Parts: sequence; C-alpha cells; structure tokens
Amino acid sequence: MSDASRFDEISEASAAAAVGGDLQDARGLPNEAYTSRSFWQRERDTVVGATWAAIAFSSDVTTSGLTTPIDFMGLPLFMVRDHNGVVRVFHNVCSHRGMQLVSEPTEAGLMIRCPYHRWGYDLTGQLKNTPNIGGMGVHQTPGFDCSQHGLREVRSEEYFGVVFINLSGNAPPLRDHLSVVTERWQALAGANFMDQLIHDAAGSGSIELMVNCNYKLAVENYCESYHLPFIHPGLNAYSPLDQHYNLMVGEVASGQGTHTYDLERGSGTPLPVFPGWNADRLRTGEYLSLYPNVLLGLQADHFFAIILLPEAPDRTRERLQFMYVGQEALAEQMTERRQGLHEAWALVFSEDVSVVEGMQRGRQSPGFQGGVFSPVMDVPTHHFHRWFAQQLQGAAPCQHPVSGTAEST
Repeated sequence: MSDASRFDEISEASAAAAVGGDLQDARGLPNEAYTSRSFWQRERDTVVGATWAAIAFSSDVTTSGLTTPIDFMGLPLFMVRDHNGVVRVFHNVCSHRGMQLVSEPTEAGLMIRCPYHRWGYDLTGQLKNTPNIGGMGVHQTPGFDCSQHGLREVRSEEYFGVVFINLSGNAPPLRDHLSVVTERWQALAGANFMDQLIHDAAGSGSIELMVNCNYKLAVENYCESYHLPFIHPGLNAYSPLDQHYNLMVGEVASGQGTHTYDLERGSGTPLPVFPGWNADRLRTGEYLSLYPNVLLGLQADHFFAIILLPEAPDRTRERLQFMYVGQEALAEQMTERRQGLHEAWALVFSEDVSVVEGMQRGRQSPGFQGGVFSPVMDVPTHHFHRWFAQQLQGAAPCQHPVSGTAEST
C-alpha cells in the first residue's frame, strides 16, 4: 500500500474514531498520526495548511529589511517586514533556479539578493534585477517579464504578537477566525487589552525548548489540568486541580482555567494589571491551546504565547514570549518580579518535557492505538481530537500552498 493510500486510511479511521460516539466511547488519534513522516507532511498541507498556523513572533522582525529564514514542517520559508511595516512571508526560493535565498537572519536593506546569480527582489517580493540575463552586461532580455517571476508569497497576518500563515490562502480573515477567543478575553481583561501588551525583550522575556515529541502531544498536554497534581506539585500547591475548569472556545481552541492565580506570589514590586480587568476575577487565569500550534496564557498581570514549531514528526521547538501591561511593567524596580515569573513558568514547562516525550515513545507500541478519554478530565483534549479529525475529513491537500506570485503594482 502506498504512503498516500495509507494516509487516507489513517485519516478516515482516526476521524471516525475521534468524532463518532460519546466521549467515553471515543478513541484518540492512532499512532501513525504522531510517528509517520508521510502523515506529517500531508497533515501540513491539509489540517495545518487549511487554517492559520504560527511561525514566528512579531518581534523577530522588528526592522524593515531584516530577512529571517523559517523551516515550517519541511517547507522552506522566510519572512521580512517591508518598508510599510507589513510582515510578509515568502517561499524561500529564487524564481530563477530554485536557490535558497535566505540561510540566516540578514539585513537585506531594500533588496533581497539571490546568492547564486544575484537576482534581486524588493521587500514586497517583486523581481527587480536580473544581472546578465541576456549575456555579460545585458540585464534584460526580450520576452522576459519580471512582473511574472516574483517571489511566491504565503498569506500572513499578525495577532497576539505572533506571525500566522495560511498555506491554502482560503481561511477566513485571522481576526474573524480568532474572534471567539478575543471576545472571551475582552470580557475578562478589557476591550483594549491587546493594545496594552508589551514584549519583555530582556533575558527573562523568553524561553525556548527542544522537545522530542510530535507537536500535537504538546497541544494535548497543555489543554488539560488532569496531570497537575502528579507532574506539577509546586503549581498544584497554590493552584490546585479542584480550582481548575475546562474551556472549549468555539471550534478553534480548548484548554483550562483556574480560579486561584496568585497575584501576590513572588517577591519584588507587583506588576501592573490590565486596567479593564474584571475586578471580581482578579485571580482568574486562562490557558488555551489555539489550534493547531499556539499555546496562550492570560493572567491579570501578564500574557504569554508559545509557538510550537514542528521540526519532525517526533521533534518540536517550543518558543515562548512573555508580554506585560504597558511600558511601566518593564521598569527596573519590577525586574525581580518578572524574573520570578520567568523562573516559575520555566519550571512548569520543563516538568512537562518528560511527559510529552514519554507519550511519544509510547506511540511506538502496537499495544496502543489512540487510547481512551476521561469523560470529565479529558474534555479539552477530545475537543482538539474532534477538530483535527474533522479537518482531515473535510480538507483536500494544498496543491499550491501559496497566495500567489508577487506582482508589480
């Protein structure tokens, strides 16, 4: 049986198992969904490619002309902020002979040059220079139209300080897609809470981990609080399991919330809280897995986003950034509190590594094929499986996962 046929068989079987029946009768995705490279690549062009997936943080491209390469599930891309401040994402390949354009973060200035024959593209992807195309010193040739050979651009937008892409080009606008999440959190943190977020660019403002697991296992683990007393005893001591609740937010996210986030925990000057935060819910914290590959956390005094970058079926790079409420939060007198938060969350996320890696190793066993769900504790995880299975059933592979060739305007 070919890989493609096997993929189709897995897709249909897993979809039927995850979606059909009551929660306690449902099964999870089969092992191949976590271990097969052919599944992983087709998943990119169906499940992941049909929606909005995260590839980077906005702060990775702070200045115009800075080009940054990104390998997204085996797909070579790069991003750049153009002269109007718009982030653009392109396939990382020259239209001439297929040379990789960007191999490391580079200050390109106004022109992105191919290192092979020096063809040049502006920051919107339009082909502008074709040195010696007609012979030595002849930079044009009859019948060759530069406007038809620009870079292939991937649809992209920014939200939550994250750069998202839609490979198919057919997803609804990102703001519409995420409206159920933002509306929920506007009711908690205030209508303008996103405008107040500021990234901590200092050493305590980010965390990065390389985890030997499929990215979906990180999504599933973040969704649920069931493991809290066993894997996170320190966290459970001040935010116990019985104070947590399940969250299902539309069709795009699921996760958990707590009634006992402790604003007073830690040393140093307390951080400012969102001015529009619901005063009756100052101790609320909510943690959402935004499908397919973003993990979000919102508390009264800070916000964080984690991007899961799948590098192989069994390897994922996790990148986290902290954001706070206004410039005041980055003042020197609040450094100790920010560092304390960084250390506390770093401990929590490091405690999860052995869990997700253990589940990945377990997926090698024929004695497991999807497992079962707790009808009470695994509701958010099952919500994710249902979404994934429905995407598999409804999505056709992207034949041309780009938004088009950059054209002259």
